[in-house]
Amino acid sequence: MAQMIVIYKTPKNPAAFDRHYFEFHAPLARQLPRLRKYETSRGPIISLYGAVEAHFVSTLHFDSLSDINSAFMSECGRACAADRQQLVPHANDVQMFLFDTLSLDGTDGFQVPGRFCSGDQDS
Repeated sequence: MAQMIVIYKTPKNPAAFDRHYFEFHAPLARQLPRLRKYETSRGPIISLYGAVEAHFVSTLHFDSLSDINSAFMSECGRACAADRQQLVPHANDVQMFLFDTLSLDGTDGFQVPGRFCSGDQDS
């Protein structure tokens, strides 16, 4: 699996941002080819360290980085990119991270060695 995480800084008009995002951008993004799952944050973004400028976080799930690339090369992907520039005109007001994932529950063939918490003992 691969993910794209998009973090939007707090806009000058949060209500207008939210309205545009949910009424236009999200329905457009849901049409991306090979998109498996699409999630957004709900409520405040909590930072455990320091101040947070994040207003909103979106996570898009695909089977591979190649699928993400293909999705954004498509007509729909280009429309999403153009709309993102309308939604957030300044590139420094948004961060995007694309990466492959590794499941630590064993489904990817990777096993986490041993147990590390003293209370996690098998009976």
